[in-house]
Amino acid sequence: MHGVPAGTKVYVGVLGATGTVGQRFIALLAGHPYFVVHALGASTRSTGKPYFQAVHWKQTDPIPNAVRELVVQPCSPEHFLECTVIFSGLDADAAGDIEGAFRAADLAVFSNAKSYRRDPHVPLVVPLVNTHHFSIIHQQRSLHSPPLKKGFIVTNANCSTTGAVIPMAALERAFGPIESAMITTMQAISGAGYPGVPSLDIFDNVVPYISGEEEKMEWETLKILGGVAERDDGAKHFDMHSRTPLRISASCTRVPVLEGHTETISLRFAHRPPPSPQQVRDALSAFTPAVQALGCPSAPRHAIHVHEEPDRPQPRLDRNYLAGAGVSVGRVRQCPVLDIKFVVLVNNVNIGAATSSIINAEMAILKGIVEL
Repeated sequence: MHGVPAGTKVYVGVLGATGTVGQRFIALLAGHPYFVVHALGASTRSTGKPYFQAVHWKQTDPIPNAVRELVVQPCSPEHFLECTVIFSGLDADAAGDIEGAFRAADLAVFSNAKSYRRDPHVPLVVPLVNTHHFSIIHQQRSLHSPPLKKGFIVTNANCSTTGAVIPMAALERAFGPIESAMITTMQAISGAGYPGVPSLDIFDNVVPYISGEEEKMEWETLKILGGVAERDDGAKHFDMHSRTPLRISASCTRVPVLEGHTETISLRFAHRPPPSPQQVRDALSAFTPAVQALGCPSAPRHAIHVHEEPDRPQPRLDRNYLAGAGVSVGRVRQCPVLDIKFVVLVNNVNIGAATSSIINAEMAILKGIVEL
């Protein structure tokens, strides 16, 4: 493991800096102990302007003074070569080619976009769950043409997937494989970006469809909760939870909440008899991910908070638990159809997006994958 010496400054760049996720990156990085925002990238309508003129700032805290006057650059690698880490908050329609170009320029890219999540050589990492998937980065570098010394891409998951897999990972660690999951989401409008869902569509309403969301949850969960296996020729691959097949049925809805995705989850375990509700509560409360144990500065000090109150978690009350880096779980009880059911709340723009990328970068530094 490689620590970060006191006083070290690690220059980072933010792509998509004027968008919702880009703004959250900037807000979260303002107080970071060693990451320093050095370069900002956005679309052509914003380039050449000081950041405060280019952005329609929508965060509750003011624009950090350190970035107000930074001139927004085109999303081209030559403007970011002094950066050690690149955070991408780009929209999916632009992210693929741009992130690929930054990787080819031998830069380390931590992406919130979906473009590379299905790539067989790119780890899809929820930092409280599966940073061991970083082991495939060496192969990603070696297969690039030409091979890379420093560059790679790591993606974090869809925000709704993140909320589900954190408690599921805790329970698999404690009780063995899960074989079936039924998940219904009630997703905040901030998950749709800015300006988001039209008011006449979401006020006084629930929209029972979010394009592509259910498929993402069902597929991403398998990649995240699965392992990294090795073929006969020594090549690594993601096993997609194939050693114990996991069936997932997701239903995704949009609700008139500003921030915080609520999810109801029912699970069946492969091992019999299944754990009791109290055993599940205890396992969730005790869950300590590697990023917490190793001291990543943005990791929550307690990954999962288990509520005993019958009416929690709630978005308005619980979305900022540990600065939005932790997950809240409540109403843990027996399921008459499967085994166990409960309610999860995740902050979709923090641990569901920008915070995950930041912790992933911190962990990559600790593991020596990103060299300082």
